[in-house]
Amino acid sequence: MTVVLSVLFVLCWASGFVGAKLGAGAAPVTTLLMWRFLLLAAVLLPVAWVTRKRGSRPSGRVLGRQAVIGALSQGGYLLTVYAAIQLGVNTGTTALIDGMQPLVVAALVGPLLGASPSGRQWLGLVTGFLGVLVVTLGDASANGSVPWWAYLVPFAGMLSLVAATFMEQRSPAPVRPLAGLTVHSATSAVIFAALALATGGAVPPADPPFWIATGWLIALSTLGGYGLYWTLLARLGVTRVNALMFLMAPVTSVWGAVMFGEPFTPVTAAGLTVGLLAVVTVAHRRPREQPAAGAGEKRPRPVSRPAGGPAA
Repeated sequence: MTVVLSVLFVLCWASGFVGAKLGAGAAPVTTLLMWRFLLLAAVLLPVAWVTRKRGSRPSGRVLGRQAVIGALSQGGYLLTVYAAIQLGVNTGTTALIDGMQPLVVAALVGPLLGASPSGRQWLGLVTGFLGVLVVTLGDASANGSVPWWAYLVPFAGMLSLVAATFMEQRSPAPVRPLAGLTVHSATSAVIFAALALATGGAVPPADPPFWIATGWLIALSTLGGYGLYWTLLARLGVTRVNALMFLMAPVTSVWGAVMFGEPFTPVTAAGLTVGLLAVVTVAHRRPREQPAAGAGEKRPRPVSRPAGGPAA
């Protein structure tokens, strides 16, 4: 089951880059994100209210913490990814920068959570980074019309998601996944609605491509990708889940080649192979090791169940 969930996670997460490009030509970033989360929050709020457990309502402090996590993992992360793609950064290159997350998590967040990678995992992490670098280096160097600073935009978003991951793993009180998802989506809806209203982009276009992209992003990226991210985080640990990020750039490159005619070369195929090798290396577990923590990871202290991040 974990393997199936991992495959679905990679596909759903990669779909976010594709969906961002689908919607990039239909409306401004803030318009697309505003309606994505307004519709999602409109569905989740009554569902969360009806299915709530009596006497289990989170405190204001817990809700505030979840709102910050949602602002980081959805607001900060998605806004930068979408903005980069709209600036002209290729989907594969954006996924490459996002693919640097495992190294940042392993180097900074992992030790803070008591989940330091083993030597084998460090080897896999570095190998995976080289793989995704090979996949998209050609695209980045050939895309001369994009300003250099545009490549820093998704990097900032990646750091935002890393910060959200750390905050969630350090949460002192458990929050139901549906409740967490609802808080995160409602927070994002408020943030993007404010940005859209401030920039005069609150009115959605009537064109079908806009609503197709919105539905795509709600179903695949939010309910699928982000939800599985937090679910697998609880099952596999920080290092293994973030190792799957190394597959995002090659998978996105293949998807972009099929849907948008973006180039797919033997270098891309080689990068995909290296990425797969890296994931296998990081995910390898000795027989006596526990499944919930990465190989060589120290068992972190008990934390809350995933609150859903952007979409549990």
